[in-house]
Amino acid sequence: VQLQASGGGLVETGGSLRLSCAASGDSFSLYHTGWFRQAPGKEREFVATISRSGSRTNYADSVKGRFVISRNNAKAAVYLQMNSLKPEDAAVYYCAANRISTDRHRFQSGYWGQGTLVTVSS
Repeated sequence: VQLQASGGGLVETGGSLRLSCAASGDSFSLYHTGWFRQAPGKEREFVATISRSGSRTNYADSVKGRFVISRNNAKAAVYLQMNSLKPEDAAVYYCAANRISTDRHRFQSGYWGQGTLVTVSS
């Protein structure tokens, strides 16, 4: 499966952004999907995952209550609604997919998109 993330940009602290990730090349409904991010000089970190059906979601504590992951299997897309953005949310955001599990570690060997940059001004 190929993944294409979009929707990043510059936003003020407290603002909102919605990231999208379009999938192609395989049946999207077979894949658990997730969002990860990497800030400059830091390791890539887990943000959120969602199961194939969309019935189960998981969030990093740092974004819980502010970010919402969702998906539309008919459109082969996964989304990340980001609200109340903070400067520490600034990073390149990546979407990822795997067919095995929503466990964040399973995505390491899965499929990855190219990333979209989110900048948060303070």
